[in-house]
Amino acid sequence: MLRKSVLLESQTLRSSVLDRRDVLDKVKALSLLPDGMHVTTAMVAAYFEVAETVINNLLSRHRHELQSNGMRVLRGSELRNFKELNLSSYGHPQPRSALAIWSRRAVLNVAMLLRDSEVARQVRVYLLDTEYLARTQPVENLVATDFASLDARVDQRITQILGKTIVPMFNALIATSGEHRRELIELRADIENVERALCRHHRRISSLEGKPPTGRGRNSIAAMTWQAFERHVADLLRHDGCGDVVVRQPHTDRGVAITARTADGRTVAVQCKNRAGHRAVPSSDMQRFAGASRAVERFDVALFVTTSRLSHEAQAIADLSGVLTVNREGMEAWSAGARLKALR
Repeated sequence: MLRKSVLLESQTLRSSVLDRRDVLDKVKALSLLPDGMHVTTAMVAAYFEVAETVINNLLSRHRHELQSNGMRVLRGSELRNFKELNLSSYGHPQPRSALAIWSRRAVLNVAMLLRDSEVARQVRVYLLDTEYLARTQPVENLVATDFASLDARVDQRITQILGKTIVPMFNALIATSGEHRRELIELRADIENVERALCRHHRRISSLEGKPPTGRGRNSIAAMTWQAFERHVADLLRHDGCGDVVVRQPHTDRGVAITARTADGRTVAVQCKNRAGHRAVPSSDMQRFAGASRAVERFDVALFVTTSRLSHEAQAIADLSGVLTVNREGMEAWSAGARLKALR
């Protein structure tokens, strides 16, 4: 059995279980801010039933680790936007110059560092029990059970064959996979450089001919219906190497217009807004998409595509929730052949 203090002592083990954020709600319900993704330091302290100074002291000792797992300190305009969207109407105390906000991953990290909290101890016990079960169910046990009735000499022969052929083969594959991956990354970088050069060359020729490609793309996109625009974005996703591209029906999309999967296996959620250039995307549209893609279905990549611009409030929500945005200029470049950086 793993020792109860092992999570307090080993950052490596803490990192290995940080994806099990559902443990928090299984031990005790964690209240979130209106954005559905963050809590304040006071809310973290309330969850673990300790004083807020205890959390601040923990932050000062483990700041780098906590920041790497989603703890952020907001200041300036970023703080003002966050306060307006999440704190002004909900009775939370109003910070003056800075505010620490915590993701669910960072809160789980706190549970593995906080010694004097019964709630944190229960979270660690739950994590350790799960880890212990995973470690005590090796594949070898199944093999031993299946072949328990075979003659001992046959067992020995099988072991020799595995040791001399299969195991060395897998070791060789593991050793070479890293080299192949580096070669593929270098090749992809070369292809992207060629692609960028071709785009520059195409724009130069179009400029000399007096036919800027962005103008044609802008007029063509502006003439699309919203259904045609969603299909156009779906085609661009496929062009950038995405698979499993699905354009959802409006009555079932739950705030996500298109879903896809990148070439490296990440899940993608896309919202499309084809609007006149003078109409800015309001914060309500971005809030709905951020909640659907981050809090409800939890996609790896959340992408908001629009043919207009985003309001300051909408962009602030996107920045806080990790939503990537493509505005009118980005959409024109994407349609003209440039690859979207977020999908590489």
